Amino acid sequence: MAVSLLVALIVLANLFIKRLSWILISLGAWLVLAVVLNGFYPAILQKLVVQPNEFNKEKPYIENAIKFTRQAYALDKAETRHFNIDYSLDITSARNQDTVQNIRLWDWEPLRTTYKNLQELRPYYVFEDVDIDRYNIEGRYRQVMLSAREIDQDGLPATARTWINEKLMYTHGYGIVASPVTEVAEEGFPQYYIKDIPPRFSADLKVTRPEIYFGEVANSYVFVNTAQKEFNYPLGDKNVYSFYKGKNGIKIDSFGRRLLLAWALKDYKMLLSSDLNNSSQVLMFRNITKRAQKIAPYLSYDGDPYIVISPEGRLFWMLDAYTVTDKYPYSQPFDDYGNNYLRNAVKITCDAYTGEMNFYIADNSDPIIKSYEKIFPGFFHPLSGMPEGLRSHIRYPEDMYKVQTDIYKTYHMTDPYVFYNKEDPWLTPVEVVGKDRKEVEPYYIVTRLPGSDKSEYVLMLPFTPKNRPNMIAWMCARMDGNNYGKLLVYDFPKQETIYGPEQVEARINQNTEISQQLSLWDQRGSRVYRGNLLVIPMDNSILYIEPLYLQAENSRLPELKRVIAGFGNEIVMETTLDRALQRLFQSGSPITAGQGNLNVPEGVEAGTETVNELIKLARQYYDQANQRLKVGDWSGYGENISKLDDVIRRLEEAR
Repeated sequence: MAVSLLVALIVLANLFIKRLSWILISLGAWLVLAVVLNGFYPAILQKLVVQPNEFNKEKPYIENAIKFTRQAYALDKAETRHFNIDYSLDITSARNQDTVQNIRLWDWEPLRTTYKNLQELRPYYVFEDVDIDRYNIEGRYRQVMLSAREIDQDGLPATARTWINEKLMYTHGYGIVASPVTEVAEEGFPQYYIKDIPPRFSADLKVTRPEIYFGEVANSYVFVNTAQKEFNYPLGDKNVYSFYKGKNGIKIDSFGRRLLLAWALKDYKMLLSSDLNNSSQVLMFRNITKRAQKIAPYLSYDGDPYIVISPEGRLFWMLDAYTVTDKYPYSQPFDDYGNNYLRNAVKITCDAYTGEMNFYIADNSDPIIKSYEKIFPGFFHPLSGMPEGLRSHIRYPEDMYKVQTDIYKTYHMTDPYVFYNKEDPWLTPVEVVGKDRKEVEPYYIVTRLPGSDKSEYVLMLPFTPKNRPNMIAWMCARMDGNNYGKLLVYDFPKQETIYGPEQVEARINQNTEISQQLSLWDQRGSRVYRGNLLVIPMDNSILYIEPLYLQAENSRLPELKRVIAGFGNEIVMETTLDRALQRLFQSGSPITAGQGNLNVPEGVEAGTETVNELIKLARQYYDQANQRLKVGDWSGYGENISKLDDVIRRLEEAR
């Protein structure tokens, strides 16, 4: 840099001295020094000075890298505990029932496909995503899957794609679908807490304002409070209409405003429309993420907004926002832009009906958001100001957690020498989803952490050591009450082998009973879809659960048909979760894992059949299997053979 400055001075001086040779000599000297100082000198220094004593030379920088990287991602606050594994789990214990009753059997992808086929009801309705959250339902802490029924105007028939339909009539989606994560109805479909149009409720979860004007799908502006009635929802062969009752849109109360809006929206038809009047409003930026970006473009936004039902029955979207920078010293970047600092500093609520947004500070320790709070006084609210009915649904965001766990896989090594030699790097384990091998995604569960007396909602991910498939630790992010945001890391004893997800998947494949059944199902005409393998800590034990879905080739309806459960050295597959757990633990006590005992005819309660009833069932399933075989329905044949096998097992137990 010094030589460059000197050369610049010589070039400037040459304007007056007129000595071209000085410029050539100085540029030549600069080029030689650049090659020597940037090439030869560092290489010589590395070989003669650093390599003979590399660790001691680099140790201060390694220590800084570890310290500041952990600070940059709040990993320095993660608490490490030991998970002393044992195999004395009492699955029927009252303290474990919250966990058992909230074991997730429904993966979001097959469930969204099922929702689409059974609950979209019209081609212009869509379920963009399936969210997972927790609610107190009828006095029980339940994990629930929810999906908003939004409107997609591209689904309208081509002949109906008119300006009036798209801008004045089909303005909003309607209602949501909600189902518990564990319960299964007949034929392998989900049980519903909320379904259909108008909404029908089977629990104390209610929606009083089902219209969705703002969401994940809505991208275009619409006009409301016009002379044209808005389509609200279909009812049989008729339609029900309504008018927007919100006041948050941009009012078109004069010709001047109409003229300005027509220019801004590039929509000349609004100038000619007789349906617009002085009471009309235009709703713009209805995509909630883009809406938030327009309001606060200096924040980064999470990729998964989720729908929440307030205690009053209104629908709200919740969105996480982050502060990031690439200026944090010594920290390891987490993206392609060089950003090396991340905080989930803001929680955002958006009324799905009015579009009203509120921004709440979720991390008062973040200096960046504190600066923004001073720049925009009154814009950010304290998190305590969020209504309690919504605050109880804030989640630890998965995007943030993925960054933290990815960094932690290396930066859990806090000893500089261990870090330098990369002695103990961790990996994200691999599982089988569908037919593909994929890294395990973080997942939400309800569990009672070791040493705790209360179940809570956490986001967790297991880890495996490099080059070995066994499980070495797991990390969870807590999110209930005052524990929100706390990270816990549980280390397993290194002298014991704790099965990792990849090992459990291999044991499932090696189980002759399960593999034969999967092969039989996966014949022509049907397809087996293997769901996410959940590693579930319970007391000081680990339970493994994997759902199996069956889908016909000519159908888009995956059905939950089996549940695989693993504990210790045992792997079982049963028609329901409660049967799988009873068989796994050989328990004579009932296990209330969920409702919906698949494949048990009406009038016969699982576990209470007489021998005569079981014989009758066996004959029924045998005859049905033969009928399916005659018509070449291998899926139906395998289904009934599996039912027959289950009945035979119960007959054996009844002897």
